[in-house]
Amino acid sequence: MSKYLFGGIRHLASRGWNFEVEGRENVPSDGPAILTPNHLSFCDSIFVPAALPRRVWAIGKGEYMDSWKTKHLFPAMGMIPVDRSGGDAAMAALDAAARVLDAGRLFMIYPEGTRSRSGNLHKGRTGAARLSLRCGAPIVPVGHEGTLEVQPPDSVKMKLGRDVVVRFGRPMWAREFGDVDDPRTLRRFTDAVMFEIAQLSGQTYVDTYAGSSDDASAAVPAGSDDQGRVTPSRPSVVGTAPSARPTVHETVPTTGEPMPIRPPSNRPTVPARRPERSNSGTEVAALRLPPGRRGRVAHDAVRSGAD
Repeated sequence: MSKYLFGGIRHLASRGWNFEVEGRENVPSDGPAILTPNHLSFCDSIFVPAALPRRVWAIGKGEYMDSWKTKHLFPAMGMIPVDRSGGDAAMAALDAAARVLDAGRLFMIYPEGTRSRSGNLHKGRTGAARLSLRCGAPIVPVGHEGTLEVQPPDSVKMKLGRDVVVRFGRPMWAREFGDVDDPRTLRRFTDAVMFEIAQLSGQTYVDTYAGSSDDASAAVPAGSDDQGRVTPSRPSVVGTAPSARPTVHETVPTTGEPMPIRPPSNRPTVPARRPERSNSGTEVAALRLPPGRRGRVAHDAVRSGAD
């Protein structure tokens, strides 16, 4: 069933909208990987899978299992229902996701946990980082634009002919952000992934979790205090160990507009050249390791051969 469903989704996306994909070569052609898109609209779950060359599994809210219209269709498309009340129920869903990754498949999870009502990118939850550490799978950050115009929140209809672009960033590993045995690495890794998504999607990052009360007027950009002042320093949690005492910086007043947060990394995330559109559905090239990791992987490969 899923084979025909995904084939129909890809055909519909390319015919009904001005649909473009960037950075598809960053998605592994085989083996496990975790995809972490931003979440603005219900149709995010249509366009991101349509941009992939492989089938993908995903976590979805358990409420979909309460409706006769979705309780059979969505699991057939690879949805793993999760109880968002937390605790043991959420861990059961992560256990199911780990089995998907251990089988060498793609898994998609929205790190914000729910849709953003303000249009901003919110603080990420650490579930994806935990899966990455547990299964040894890289995280591929994903950012998209245009889905909110196609289907606004709480709207059933999808507007045809709109521009939609999905961008895949370079894979990221937890070991790049600290000791994998240090629980603080989960937070640093998650924050780094969110900053990459912000660059890919063009959204403003706010250091609050997304929720039903989320709105644009209430959102405060990361690094600001309750008086609307923003600390003019790059986030120290990304790629560096946390200090024992936070550094106090001089604050400056803002105009009330959200302050865009740019990733502190110089590693290019969005491809410099937009790939040509194609509906051929050919497989992408094998996963390339980012610079700086080749020497270690080559050393391990030689050592493994010697053994």
